[in-house]
Order: sequence, then structure tokens, then C-alpha cells
Amino acid sequence: MYDKNNVFAKIIRGEIPTKKIFENDYALSIEDIDPVATIHVLIMPKGEYTEIYDFVSRASDIEQKGFWEVFQKTAELMGLKENFNTLTNSKKPPFFVQSVPHFHLHLIGGERKKELHKW
Repeated sequence: MYDKNNVFAKIIRGEIPTKKIFENDYALSIEDIDPVATIHVLIMPKGEYTEIYDFVSRASDIEQKGFWEVFQKTAELMGLKENFNTLTNSKKPPFFVQSVPHFHLHLIGGERKKELHKW
């Protein structure tokens, strides 16, 4: 079940200020507040999706297209057409657990600042 009061839902509604990078009607990208590299961006759909499988299963074609448009434009704006990593988590282990129950994709590039997680 989707939590309408999660931090990303509040950011999308404009209740929490953030540094936006790119936005369209369906998604937005913001700077990560705890970056693991010199470039660490979060890309999230504006719709209520808990994780990636929920998004690809339920989002309309236009929402999915809008999400990937934000990904592409953000990568271009950040100079990351090449040499980047992406990461998304699910609700449960085995490796990483998603800390905010709203689907988001990490776009990471540049110089590493710290380890993302220890396994």
C-alpha cells in the first residue's frame, strides 16, 4: 500500500523544498541529500508507485515515457550520457532495501565520495 505521506510524495507536492534538476508532467529529478558521488540524482515518477515492479506493472505508457524522458534529460544535463550507474531498490532484501516507499531511480556519476552500502 502506498504511503501518501512519504518524503518523496511531499517533495512532489511541493511541501518539502529540494533542488530540482528537471521535471515534466509525469516525473522529476532532484539532487540526493546524502550523495555517494559528486553527481547523485534521484529520478521519481509523480504517480503513486511503491517500487519499480509496481511502476512497470501499473503506470500508463505516457507515465512511463515521461519518466524515461526525465531520466534522459537529467543524464544529459548532468553530463552523464556515458559513465554512470543506476540503482533502484525493492521493498525487501536480499541486498538493499528501499528506504522511501516511492519508486525512485538513483543516477550516480563522477567521483565516488563514499560506499553506497555495505553488504
